[in-house]
Amino acid sequence: MDREENNKTQRTMQNRSGSIEAERMSLPRAIHLVPMDYVDGYAIRPGFYEINGATAIPGGVNFTVSSKGATSIELLLFGRQEQEPFARIPFPAHYRIGDVYSMIVFKLNIEEFEYAYRVDGPYEPEKGLIFNKNRSLLDPYARAVTGQSRWGEATPWGQHYRARVVKDDFDWGDMQAPLLPTEDLIIYELHVRGFTKHNSSGVQYPGTFAGLMEKLPYLLELGVNVVELMPIFEFDEMQDYREVDGEKLYNYWGYNTVSFFAPNTSYAAGTEYNREGNELKNLIRVFKQHGIEVYLDVVFNHTAEGNEKGPFFSFKGFDNNIYYLLTPDGYYYNFSGCGNTLNCNHPIVHQMILNCLRYWVTAYRVDGFRFDLASILGRNEDGTPMNKPPLLQSLAFDPILGDVKLIAEAWDADGLYQVGSFPAWNRWAEWNGRYRDDMRRYLKGDGGMAKAAAQRIVGSRDIYEPGSRENASVNFITCHDGFTLYDMYAYNEKHNEKNGWGNTDGANDNNSWNCGAEGETEDGQVNALRHRMMRNAFALLMCSRGIPMFLAGDEFCNTQFGNNNAYCQDNLISWLDWRLLDKNRDMFRFFQYMIRFRKAHRVVRTRVSDGACGLPDVSFHGVEPWKERYEDYDRYVGVLFTGQDPQNGPEAVYVASNAYWEELSVRLPSLPASMCWEQEVDTWEAEQGRRNLESGYFRIRPRSVMVFVGR
Repeated sequence: MDREENNKTQRTMQNRSGSIEAERMSLPRAIHLVPMDYVDGYAIRPGFYEINGATAIPGGVNFTVSSKGATSIELLLFGRQEQEPFARIPFPAHYRIGDVYSMIVFKLNIEEFEYAYRVDGPYEPEKGLIFNKNRSLLDPYARAVTGQSRWGEATPWGQHYRARVVKDDFDWGDMQAPLLPTEDLIIYELHVRGFTKHNSSGVQYPGTFAGLMEKLPYLLELGVNVVELMPIFEFDEMQDYREVDGEKLYNYWGYNTVSFFAPNTSYAAGTEYNREGNELKNLIRVFKQHGIEVYLDVVFNHTAEGNEKGPFFSFKGFDNNIYYLLTPDGYYYNFSGCGNTLNCNHPIVHQMILNCLRYWVTAYRVDGFRFDLASILGRNEDGTPMNKPPLLQSLAFDPILGDVKLIAEAWDADGLYQVGSFPAWNRWAEWNGRYRDDMRRYLKGDGGMAKAAAQRIVGSRDIYEPGSRENASVNFITCHDGFTLYDMYAYNEKHNEKNGWGNTDGANDNNSWNCGAEGETEDGQVNALRHRMMRNAFALLMCSRGIPMFLAGDEFCNTQFGNNNAYCQDNLISWLDWRLLDKNRDMFRFFQYMIRFRKAHRVVRTRVSDGACGLPDVSFHGVEPWKERYEDYDRYVGVLFTGQDPQNGPEAVYVASNAYWEELSVRLPSLPASMCWEQEVDTWEAEQGRRNLESGYFRIRPRSVMVFVGR
């Protein structure tokens, strides 16, 4: 081959875009035919500039990293567990194109090294430039992070962070995604570690992805079809580590991202050198084969680097003034409440987030994402909310994400509240905080809440315009943040003393009610009322239009002992106590029953037609049909759903809820002569079953919910 052809080969390799597999197919013959440089005993050459991160290729590893403000970048190679690098390889100046540095290092065995970078550049803090060539930096596109594989043993402040090259050879076979319709989703929110860490879970690998997979038969028995995993991106549980009254407190929840592209290796049952993520991939594959979608709770609003007092391990060292929202004098805006705010709509950060989500969809086959404090994703570089945020629009229309569910927590820590107004393009769903707040107040018996509760039950049509965002509302009464369902009816006040902040942390507006006794009690009447209140809440959740979500453990009365902000509690406060499943089996059966009921009646889940039987799609009723009269009965709600189901014919479901402390007499709306009402739910009783009605009247007992089906 002559020199001209050789140079042509080099240009082709540098400019090629497309899949890694295509490059692997063509690389072996060409790679050794181009000129090479030699540094520190290693042969190097310009790499693939459009492939971010570190990628194994035949004969070596491709390293690509970018920085707008850097004057030079150096690659550091370490042996496993070694503190000092065995090689330092500066990127030659002519390997830089624009702001991108890329090189291939030959004869590297990915199983024998870890890597990091050092970046030099100007130090002008007032301009947000804080380059430090003495800092070892984690690759922003790292696929695996070292130093984190054993929970609670990492060194604080991120000085241990290095990356590994991941060999992506997981075999997905012919697996097909469930692609569940939005209206059919039933989301079960859980913490991977806390779900099985307690010894009562009975799994072989507690606190891990493998342990969660061992609970698949349980999830199938319960009937949920989505698991939403609290943060599983690599995070530092040692951030803010401290001890309070002899108890070790960690950053347990994981809302402090270290690396957006890497799974949390402490959640793996075994060490997966250079195949990090395979255990998670296997979990996702098996769940999907059984019809359960897997969503990730993702944190793109801030990182674990915090403010100017926080650690310095990655983004600060590459381009601090690009990755973070900064004030005019170089300090960090804190719309996240966690010290810094990611500059999401800067083109570089925008591109990284999009690449990240694409990676989790293509490499891990994730089905959906819930975006923590998602309103931050719509802020401009000066912190102001944008009308059409470029990032949110890109995620809504990206073809790789076309089948992925996108769910926004439509507020942030600085007061930007966008429930009902989050920029959506008919693509985003939202955690409906108003559903939680209104339903909690209504259920505990606050006056004047019946009308609001009725609106929440029919899909919050006063917030989301019918027809345009039919299933935009993610309805929830409990989530990781706040009381569990049991605690909501066992405590009037939060009890966060063990968090170490003098019970000043956590929300004060819980809208909870202890049913007459604070905390645990032997009073049988109080406990019976608590269980009925829980059944009321779950019955209405399952009979509300929108997407229902509930917290793992609610189905068997799991408690956090009144702690409504258990972010730091890696112990029984946060771990599920599976002994309660046997103790409260009747509650588990009720949850099963209501989930089956929801699945059986599509008219409850979504609008299937303009109505049926000459009746509207949804209608509101008081104790007399067609008479709402909330001013007279401001704690009674009657909602009628009707529709023409293509498979089951005309359907009618009447939901009756009495938040009064007195019994009421109610008349049902009339049905055509060919149909009759049957009772299917009565939360006054623990066990449920179908019962015929002898007349159009029924009596609904105090603080209870009843559901009737017209057949």
